[in-house]
Amino acid sequence: MSKKQESYFWTSYSDLMTSLFFVMLVLFVLACAMLKNKIDEVEKQKEATEKELAKIREIEESIQAIDPKFFEYNSTYKKHILKINVQFQKRSADISDIPDSKQKELIAAGRSISRFLQRSSEDVKYLLVIEGQASNDNYPLNDELSYNRANSLKHLWSQNNIDFGNKCEIIVCGSGKEGVMRSQPDNASNEKNQRFLIHIIPKPGIIERIEKSIDSNN
Repeated sequence: MSKKQESYFWTSYSDLMTSLFFVMLVLFVLACAMLKNKIDEVEKQKEATEKELAKIREIEESIQAIDPKFFEYNSTYKKHILKINVQFQKRSADISDIPDSKQKELIAAGRSISRFLQRSSEDVKYLLVIEGQASNDNYPLNDELSYNRANSLKHLWSQNNIDFGNKCEIIVCGSGKEGVMRSQPDNASNEKNQRFLIHIIPKPGIIERIEKSIDSNN
């Protein structure tokens, strides 16, 4: 190999090594950038998880403040349920059928819910579900009947100026002869299912709002 060829070889070799060095440098920088992004993503997820857990603990602690005189926690269905035993006349949704003493208890329970909501954190929202039920018989209008029973309680609270504010979304529904937590035996002769249930449930959208808040801050 002549000196000219040897010089050309080492020049080419040097250019090749320099090019490889810059390629490796670019790959290294790119890998570092991707690693940093991954670390940032993990940190955001960790922050979101910590905020979610803190919010869940806050909800669990706050919901325990519901007046135990009117509500009890059902661990099977994970809901706070009205303890007042209310029963309508057969195929009736007229709340005046219920004794005055029971109506007064229902009004007191509504005011208790209102006080609970006023004391709760501004960030925590709730669903107040009023669910009407009906006996398991052959009456063709059981769905409408059960809804009207639930709606009658909403009207009773409204007539007595009970306001739940913007912390609580009220859902009125009727499960007819279906649904859960039905009195057994579940048959036509069991009049205990001629009633309504009240459920107080933390609103599920709260975690989603936390995530959106974290995203907007980054």
